[in-house]
Amino acid sequence: MRVVTYNIHKGFSIANRQFILSEMRQALHNLNADVVLLQEVQGEHRRKARTVERWPSAEQHVFLADGHFDYKVYGRTWDGFDGHHGNAVLSRFPIIYSNNIDISNVFFQKRSLLHVVVLVSPERPPVHFICLHFDLHEKGRLAQVNRLVERIEQTVPHHTPLVIAGDFNDWRGIISSHLEQGCGVAEAHKLIHGRYARSFPSTFPLLPLDRVYSRGLDCRSVKCLSGTPWTQLSDHVPLLADFEFREALTSLA
Repeated sequence: MRVVTYNIHKGFSIANRQFILSEMRQALHNLNADVVLLQEVQGEHRRKARTVERWPSAEQHVFLADGHFDYKVYGRTWDGFDGHHGNAVLSRFPIIYSNNIDISNVFFQKRSLLHVVVLVSPERPPVHFICLHFDLHEKGRLAQVNRLVERIEQTVPHHTPLVIAGDFNDWRGIISSHLEQGCGVAEAHKLIHGRYARSFPSTFPLLPLDRVYSRGLDCRSVKCLSGTPWTQLSDHVPLLADFEFREALTSLA
């Protein structure tokens, strides 16, 4: 199962120089991913729809899914005068459950957890995915990771595969231990390469903002997709992780 997490910066290149959502769609489709977790997805923006060239008539997550992902869910996070944005999950496999949970700390910095369950096949256990974008402020992130741990403890059975991915904004690596200890998850890039992936800014990645955590699955490989075409797209670069199901979990399906 191939999983990608990507902050798409509402379809704009770094510093908002160009609107390149079509190029993002092609690049994502070329990855042949099974599940894609997206942040900063523009659901609607009426002014940009009138003024930005090549603005799609469909919501951005629908436009990105077209031709490759049959299943998609959007979780609205922020409502403004002209529209709204949030997180989204695209999947090649059926999404059998979804819930968008508000974890905002302050009005001007809205955040949510998009929790979906994907049925890869009848022979496999369903996989829980949580797509997120945490606060810019450390105190807010600590509160949000506690809510995430509580959500997982209440709704995700311990024997069920789980993937948590998104933009954690945790450049100092403070909240990771809280998540690992609270949920029993491991971060894919750190597990394979010994450190978190540097994913921001895309032109010269320095900060480890984007992560993929999991439990109940074996991570076989993980890449931070720097270089062409990703440096010309969003201000973040994506992370791609390949997972395998564990036989013990498969037998529980």
